[in-house]
Amino acid sequence: MKILVCVKSVPETESSFRIDAEGKFYEERGLKFKVNEYDLYAVEEAVRIKERFKDVEITIVSVGPARIEAEIKNAMSLGAEYGFRIDDSRSPVRDALSVASLISAWARPKKFDLVFCGVVSEDLQRCQTGPMIAELLEIRCATTIVSLNISEDRKKIICGRELESGLREKVELPIPALVTIQSGINIPRYASLSNVLRVKKMEIPVVPAQSLGAVSVGETAVRAFLPGESTTCEFLEGAPDKVAERLIQEMRSRGLFL
Repeated sequence: MKILVCVKSVPETESSFRIDAEGKFYEERGLKFKVNEYDLYAVEEAVRIKERFKDVEITIVSVGPARIEAEIKNAMSLGAEYGFRIDDSRSPVRDALSVASLISAWARPKKFDLVFCGVVSEDLQRCQTGPMIAELLEIRCATTIVSLNISEDRKKIICGRELESGLREKVELPIPALVTIQSGINIPRYASLSNVLRVKKMEIPVVPAQSLGAVSVGETAVRAFLPGESTTCEFLEGAPDKVAERLIQEMRSRGLFL
């Protein structure tokens, strides 16, 4: 069984963001990057399947510039055998359809049995790339998966989907299939030292984006901007103890507590 896990490099949420010179995305210089949290749940789920069936190989793929190879290796160190980077150095921001087009064009001839994606990326939060990959690969898809099992004959995948108001939906998909993994399905493991050392020495194969043919584009970024300060908002500045004292005074004056 061959499992593909799509991962994304995203900036640490505690970073100080600035708009880039073109005014269309955030400036990457000075930011620290990591593997998208939801993608780690997807990698962990793939590794658990590998532990159950043994003859399973896991491949990590990501789209982006050379710096994302660190995130590819971090994902691989959880238990994946292979990692690939689709080089997209010329474009700092891709819409979901562009990314899905690149990944599906690369993955199609490899005939993966299962494709796992995180349910959402922490930076753009659109939940679109996974379902678009499934559509382009012409395979079944289920989203927001919080439980997952493979039938003994390996012909179908049984999933529990998270719905609104705490409800769950059980779905069965024939393999090949793609699922997007929600948080809560598992607890991602820490990478073992042996895996860290193994992937550290590896070279990540690079696939030029232009070698994958024409790329579909669904949208174009027009402008990115930080929201301005609201006229109804007051920022308290100064030493922490003074700010805390002032905040308590303000809340008392407005009757929020005695």
